[in-house]
Amino acid sequence: MGYSRKFESEAKTTLPPCVYLRSKAIYVTGNPDPQSPEEEGSTRFDCWCNKTQHVIGPDQQVVERKACIEGRGCFQARG
Repeated sequence: MGYSRKFESEAKTTLPPCVYLRSKAIYVTGNPDPQSPEEEGSTRFDCWCNKTQHVIGPDQQVVERKACIEGRGCFQARG
């Protein structure tokens, strides 16, 4: 029998993201809605903060879809 590796799926969030969250998928799909299914899988490797223009947010924490939600110090709701 060959080697088999299984990965646990990450918990997904349904909470609205920060207005400053950006992702490659927004520009690839042309869909500017970070709540779309294409965006749900976004990780820190393809997300950045539009405020800092970096993968680290204003609070010095990693930027990713599941982390950039209400409750984070730098979170800004859509207006």
